[in-house]
Amino acid sequence: MRDDRWGILYCPKKGIRADRKRWEKVQRALDLRKVQYDFVQSESTDSVERLTRMLINNGYQTIIIVGGDSALNDAVNCLMEVEREKRDTISLGVIPNGVLNDFARYWDFKESEIQQTVDWLVKHRVRKVDLGCVHYRNSLTDSSQGGEEAKRYFLNCVNIGLIADVMNQRRQARSLLGSRTLAFFASIVMMAFHRFDYKMHLKINTDTIDRNVMTVCVGSGPGYGQTPNAVPYNGLLDVSVVYQPQKIAHLFAGLWLLVTGRFLNHRSVHPYRTREVTLQDTSRARVGIDGRLLGKLDGPYRITVEQEVINFLIPA
Repeated sequence: MRDDRWGILYCPKKGIRADRKRWEKVQRALDLRKVQYDFVQSESTDSVERLTRMLINNGYQTIIIVGGDSALNDAVNCLMEVEREKRDTISLGVIPNGVLNDFARYWDFKESEIQQTVDWLVKHRVRKVDLGCVHYRNSLTDSSQGGEEAKRYFLNCVNIGLIADVMNQRRQARSLLGSRTLAFFASIVMMAFHRFDYKMHLKINTDTIDRNVMTVCVGSGPGYGQTPNAVPYNGLLDVSVVYQPQKIAHLFAGLWLLVTGRFLNHRSVHPYRTREVTLQDTSRARVGIDGRLLGKLDGPYRITVEQEVINFLIPA
């Protein structure tokens, strides 16, 4: 395999009819810069990890994900399965093609500017970035022994509680309605009848929190606006612990601050910066990682950070 030949994994957006035209735009941008590449296309979310492993095993040293945060998450988890010596020879890049593209946006990659993205990727400017890691026990493997030890890495964030529940409601609504837009509004309506707090017991630095919490976001990256000051190369995690607002108006005010990038200004948000979060009990609240549901985890589990372990292509 030539060192300069890219392996490209194209992840179409589910249910988007114009997605073929999207790939054609990517092809034109690559051809304009005379990029040598081979590409594979994922059939489903379950196939992303398999195809990423295939690209790694076939010797590609530049792997580009045309997808969103969840596809990037699958790719980095595959990279973390290989030996460090081999992983250090591989650079990971992204052409945004997801729902939110939060990690790509952090580096100023925009979904609407394909040619600019390709121009930057061709210059091959590499930055080593951190990965967060959730250490937990997989209760599906051996419930009699408390489950097998497992871990899942993330580039952007982990959500525990309400935000993960919103993700679950949206996924269920979309499977029934088919439409992304209808699923979003349906999930908002369903959340009106949903619980807004969870009994949690967690430790952050020297602070112990043992009370009802609405949601927790642990970010190595921007965390969809919930950890806006997180930096994915400082060896630290940003944590936002959100208590339930006393009034419904405060909840809507929090949503407005989230949209406008001032989430940490809300009175119910308590920010931290740490290297590790220990979660003794989260009332089996749902957990979402980089926009995808991990499920409900039995405690205790913990979240740590590994500094500068992935080569990521950034704008030049």
